[in-house]
Amino acid sequence: MPAETATKMKHEDIVDSVRRWVEAVVIDLNLCPFAKRELVKNRVRFAVTEAVTEEQLLEALRIELETLCGNSAIETTLLIHPAVLQDFYDYNQFLDDADGLLARMGLDGVIQIASFHPDYQFGGTEPDDVENYTNRSPYPVLHLLREESLSRAIQGHPDSLEIPEQNVRLLKKLGRTKMQALLEACFRDDD
Repeated sequence: MPAETATKMKHEDIVDSVRRWVEAVVIDLNLCPFAKRELVKNRVRFAVTEAVTEEQLLEALRIELETLCGNSAIETTLLIHPAVLQDFYDYNQFLDDADGLLARMGLDGVIQIASFHPDYQFGGTEPDDVENYTNRSPYPVLHLLREESLSRAIQGHPDSLEIPEQNVRLLKKLGRTKMQALLEACFRDDD
């Protein structure tokens, strides 16, 4: 099998895992009440980068930001980077560089970057605290959101300020074992 074909198949597997996570965790648990509409409308771009260094990831991020800004058919992009920033601490530090890139590109206030990682940990929590699963994904992901669309969605939602607290309550009710199983199920092979 040619290397290009193998890479494409691997990218498809990675996208499938992240798509399953979006469907089974983000949408089915209603962690983000705005996600389903855009996924159903096929306005979510799933992009996988081969980046292995932070510099390469910044370049991939620049390209994805340009793609998102240049194509109104794409509402949001999930930039999946499986080969770089596996360590959550390094990933978290990289977010400052990502925000710096937004500023340099004049996209501050236009695009927002949300962060998801397999080992995500909110400040003030322990690694095993279940609330961390609201931002745990199969692979490290930089989620690029149009701020104008996000603002409209939040204004149109009756309890948008309650979403984070509702999510934490739900995850505590489900428990860490259930959330871990849901995340692991994202890697299943449908064949």
